[in-house]
Amino acid sequence: MRVVIVGGGFAGYHTAKSLRKAAGEDVEIVVVNPTDYFLYLPLLPEVAAGILDPRRVTVSIPDTLRGVRLVLGVATGVDFDARQVAYTDPEDREHRIGYDRLVLAAGSVNKLLPIPGVPEYAHGFRGVPEALYLRDHITRQIELAAAAEDPAERDARCTFVVVGAGYTGTEVAAQGPAFTEALARRHPELAGQRVRWLLLDVADRVLPELDKRLGKTADDVLRSRGVEVLMKTSVDHADAKGVTLTNGDPVPTRTLVWCVGVRPDPLVADLGLATAKGRLVVTEQLNVPGRDDVFACGDAAAVPDLTRPGEYTAMTAQHAERQGKLAGRNVAASLGYGRKGTYRHHDLGFVVDLGAGAAAANPVHIPLSGRPAKAVTRGYHLLAMPGNRVRTAADWALEALTGRQTVQLGLVRSGAVPLDTDSPELPRR
Repeated sequence: MRVVIVGGGFAGYHTAKSLRKAAGEDVEIVVVNPTDYFLYLPLLPEVAAGILDPRRVTVSIPDTLRGVRLVLGVATGVDFDARQVAYTDPEDREHRIGYDRLVLAAGSVNKLLPIPGVPEYAHGFRGVPEALYLRDHITRQIELAAAAEDPAERDARCTFVVVGAGYTGTEVAAQGPAFTEALARRHPELAGQRVRWLLLDVADRVLPELDKRLGKTADDVLRSRGVEVLMKTSVDHADAKGVTLTNGDPVPTRTLVWCVGVRPDPLVADLGLATAKGRLVVTEQLNVPGRDDVFACGDAAAVPDLTRPGEYTAMTAQHAERQGKLAGRNVAASLGYGRKGTYRHHDLGFVVDLGAGAAAANPVHIPLSGRPAKAVTRGYHLLAMPGNRVRTAADWALEALTGRQTVQLGLVRSGAVPLDTDSPELPRR
């Protein structure tokens, strides 16, 4: 029997791990994924800020999922009648692979809004290439600012705009000032130069999806670092010279970081299955209705939230990981190993890393801030990561003792990280 899992993110990775544990060696497990690693997304802002080496947040699938076969490729379609998944490998060759059970855990991509100029001039933040590109881009802007003779150009290059005050945007904006301060210290020409960081969101507060106390903690930390927090404000349009805000204010800048949110992988819309809010409709047991051999979980699935009747679970790593574990057990049960269960989420709290000794956390709903929250946050991440724990802790220790590395790598060009994943490569600055 072969189980094919489309996606190696939080949902797909933990589906494979859970299924291997439940079914043992009797079932062939295949993970179709564009990369050979599981990305620990919550720590990606620290990669962009030069704190963590990118290899720390990329956990090898072959090394940590023993007995699971990895197939490198991007799934492009499913023939449900023939029970086959079509995919394209890294060399653009097309393939098909058969399955007895299928788990759709393709995850999500950047969420775009119909704002002129954003696809062309904004930078997304969903993967290692984007984080490395942003790290290089910020470094380059500071270096170009140091070489600029025009004060207006220097100001624009030293202005960084982040859109979206959810988890990712808040963490990127929180990490940013310390990173640009470290960069600017290398250039005497920038002595006295103002470096601006702006965080925008149409919501009325930072971290609107979390407890108000956590949002207030994050807001206080951001403002204490000089971040301009502009709520109920977004980008009206963008161009090569900067952005114009919805309040009419022009902001000359060369950096627009787009962290507005996510949407299901484009594969979902092409499957011909029922969707809700763009996500695959599934039962409480993560089955696609009418297809006992197909399961879905994570950001790609509209999983009923049994704690809030009529609602669906949020698109978060916490849900994706837990749904993946259940999907693995339920797939095993459909093959005769154990019994199926239903997905019921119990909120154990959230952690938000704000860099520089600060964090906001509410483990088991106990609100924390400052260094206690930082300790809890880093402890949580080390426990949640399926690998690279010692190396990650070592990077944190080295950053505290010696400071972060501030050098361009030049490995990722702008065309390799288009914000719109449905469009061909777009010109970038």
